[in-house]
Order: sequence, then structure tokens, then C-alpha cells
Amino acid sequence: MSVQERKERERAARERLIVATARELAEEQGWDAVTTRRLAERIEYSQPVLYSHFRGKREIIGAVALEGAAELAAAVRSATSATPAADGPRGRVAALAHAYLDFAARHPAVYDALFQLDGGLAYARDDTPAPLKDAFASLLETLAEVAGDGVDPGAFTETFWAALHGLATLTRAGRLPPEYAASRVELLVDRLARV
Repeated sequence: MSVQERKERERAARERLIVATARELAEEQGWDAVTTRRLAERIEYSQPVLYSHFRGKREIIGAVALEGAAELAAAVRSATSATPAADGPRGRVAALAHAYLDFAARHPAVYDALFQLDGGLAYARDDTPAPLKDAFASLLETLAEVAGDGVDPGAFTETFWAALHGLATLTRAGRLPPEYAASRVELLVDRLARV
């Protein structure tokens, strides 16, 4: 192994450590607590080392968002593929909705990085990073089945996703009574995903 390969491995490991630490700190105390000074203290590197990887907090948020997008896509695909065949498309859509809402509830800081905060990432454009496109594709794969005749699958997926996002953010903010969480998902699936 060359010295250059070792340095590249060490740099990649440092970058993973920065992202993991930022994510951990944000989940514990919120994104306002994530500063380069606090990250440097936690990972025991100087602030200039952090800046050699990321230009600032915005890029760190973007890195967390990309990591989260890959995890969200995996969670959705795992849930939909584990749905029994007998449950059909409706069962897969319900599994998708529950997986999405569960991800949002279990990883609020990551969810914020993905959909609430400015991580400097392009959404819904040609230059959208691959993990973000794949997260949307993980929704589209299942929702296209139930979009309905004459309905653009992409637009249907955007609408369903917007409804899920509303449920996730309003629930987390305490704006929706928790006792109706399951019935909200059933209503959304029944009304939008007609099969």
C-alpha cells in the first residue's frame, strides 16, 4: 500500500467521523448545537482540519442529508419488499408510509438535514445528487403502481411524499393528536393510493 492510499483512507475516515459526530450532536441537542468548534472538540482535531474537509456547517448538513437519503431509501425498500405478496400494492404503499414516518421520527436531525435545512444540495434538478434521486426513486417504485390511469407517477409521488412530510413534521411539532397517527396513515393510503 502506498503512502498516498493510506492518506486517502485516513482522510475518508476523518470525514466519516466528522459527519457521524455532527449527526450525533444534532440528534442529541439539535442543529444549533453543531458548530465547528464543538465538532473539533468532540473529534479531537483542530478546526482547520474540519475546514479541510468541509467549508462549514452548511456542507456538513449536506453530507448528513446525503447519508440520510441513502438510509431512507434503504428503509423504504426494505419495508416494501418485506410486505407479503398477498397484501398487494396497497400493502406496499402502507409499508412505505410507515417506514417513511418511522424514519422521520427516529432520526429527526437527519430528517431536518434532508428536508428542512439548507445543506447546499440541489433538489428536483438535473444536478441533484444521486442519493437524493435514489430516495425519491424508492418512493416512486411503489407509488407508481397506484398512481392511477392518466396520472403522472412522478407528480403522484410528489403529492404523496408531501402528505407524508406534512404528517411527519406536524406530528413532531405536537400539532396532531398522537392517538390518530395510525388512522391518518390508513386514510392517506385509502384515499390517495386507490387500488
